[in-house]
Amino acid sequence: MSKQDSSTPQQPDMAERKRQLEELDKRLKERAAAIDHKILILSGKGGVGKSTVAANLAWALALRDLHTGLLDADLHGPTIPLMMGLRGQTPAGTPNAICPVSLNERLAVMSISFLLQEPDTPIIWRGPLRGNTIRQFIADVEWGALDYLVVDLPPGTGDEPLTVAQSFPDADGAIVVTTPQEASLSDCRKAINFVQAVKLPVLGVIENMSGFICPYCGKETDIFGQGGGEQMAEQMEVPFLGRIPLVPEVVNLGDEGQCLLDASVPAPVREAFESVVVALLEAS
Repeated sequence: MSKQDSSTPQQPDMAERKRQLEELDKRLKERAAAIDHKILILSGKGGVGKSTVAANLAWALALRDLHTGLLDADLHGPTIPLMMGLRGQTPAGTPNAICPVSLNERLAVMSISFLLQEPDTPIIWRGPLRGNTIRQFIADVEWGALDYLVVDLPPGTGDEPLTVAQSFPDADGAIVVTTPQEASLSDCRKAINFVQAVKLPVLGVIENMSGFICPYCGKETDIFGQGGGEQMAEQMEVPFLGRIPLVPEVVNLGDEGQCLLDASVPAPVREAFESVVVALLEAS
């Protein structure tokens, strides 16, 4: 795998394709066996802060001295490199694999964005090619031995989430991210049903943007409603992992590729992420 454009490559004949897929499956299983815990992050709709949760969950695990990989499986909207401060990086390669980009000695990242000539190049691929690319990110990336692999999935319940779920049948499970309003909760229910349909555990629901905290007076305003995520989780009989409030620092630090667990981050956000991580570690 190398820097590429978004055009569709030439397809090999069927016999050769079958052989390649069999070899890919073998490599995929070998890579997966070296990863102790696999956690999928998904949402029913876009714009709910799923990638923010995935990025900072990976950071939090690495800060606990756990060897962590972060796989950006959102091929059409790969924002993880931006949020990790890694835009413009190029992965190193070996004759048999590609190496993820290391943020530090305990955290490595892989994204389609690293392989594009220009960061704004659109990916114009049909479902099978997207699925095969995700499988290659697992099988052909030299993750090494990991305590955790966090997978940031695209919104919805399409090819990429299905491919990852089928690639990791022994995954710890999935975290579903929502915002409090019904427009998000309705799609979140579909995401929960998807996880259950592919026979993976639902580790829990996170309600993001649960309330806006004014940076001047500290007052919290429920812009998108109150408590919808927790109520929905209770109705669907899945764990509720916590609420993350909306503060300007979340946006600014995300765009700057900074962690939301730093001491300079407002306590409500930092403590919310910490409580989510604690709940997750207890569940997995």
